[in-house]
Amino acid sequence: MAFIGLLLLAAAVAVAAGIIMDNTDPSHLTAFGQAVPGIHNEWQVFLAGAAVAVVFVVGVMLTFAGAGRILRARRDLRYLREEHEESLTTLEMEKRRLQRELARVRQTGGPAPSAPPARSGAGAPPLSRQGAAAPSGPAPAPAPAPAASGPQAPRGGPRSQVSARSPFFDRAD
Repeated sequence: MAFIGLLLLAAAVAVAAGIIMDNTDPSHLTAFGQAVPGIHNEWQVFLAGAAVAVVFVVGVMLTFAGAGRILRARRDLRYLREEHEESLTTLEMEKRRLQRELARVRQTGGPAPSAPPARSGAGAPPLSRQGAAAPSGPAPAPAPAPAASGPQAPRGGPRSQVSARSPFFDRAD
């Protein structure tokens, strides 16, 4: 392709040189009813037309480059929006599962299970208004707060053993 492009370019230059050399008769150029100064021969008229053609081609190239950039940006934004929605869905599902697990631990009073439960919605306790499982009996007494050993002590209770992974942040590109 590049070779064919170079051949066409060389042919265009040769034709332009032939036109310029053969057309030396006096002439003048008018644009919008006004005489264009500095143009007195036919070859100068041809060069003025070539300059206008170059400006036109550059304008077309800039237009297509800008349109291509806009299309790429829209495609990238659509892709990021879809990934964001997937990530939010995954995080919401993980949140609901952890809320069910927390409610189950609070009801039984035992330690948190080490393996995540099956992700089916069957048999899960109904969710209350805040999203946590509705307790079926009296609320258990709150656990005593651990003693803080300094300003870097963790806040809140124990963390879940389930890692929250997101395909959006695990990508390597």
